[in-house]
Amino acid sequence: MDASVTALLEQCAHDSYAGAIGFDMVVERLAGVGVEAYLADFRAGSTTYYLPDGQTHALPLQSPAVAIPDVLDQQLLQAAIHGAQQGEVKYPEFLARAMAAGCVGYVVWVAGQHVSYFGRRGEFHLEPFPRTA
Repeated sequence: MDASVTALLEQCAHDSYAGAIGFDMVVERLAGVGVEAYLADFRAGSTTYYLPDGQTHALPLQSPAVAIPDVLDQQLLQAAIHGAQQGEVKYPEFLARAMAAGCVGYVVWVAGQHVSYFGRRGEFHLEPFPRTA
């Protein structure tokens, strides 16, 4: 993978954890370098980015020490998602809230413009990208 793409992925991750950028900016930057999807795996503690040509790049995921319940609570997860979409919840807090809701990870489908969130039992929540005016 090109060093400039790797550097951008690392900068996006850093800026997200710092609360300096929101989801929309992350997606815009990733789309700009050709990322078609990325997987945040809370249990493995990693985020893997996928390019259309098969290249991948994994980074450590700085997830909080939150016990993940056995069942995905859709309402708690949606509250975390909507708080993040409105800028009220920054990424580190979003991670903690999503995990507390029973989420074990998610895939952002940049090309498909939606996010798939997963629970321990295979439950899932599909969230379309917010529409911008």
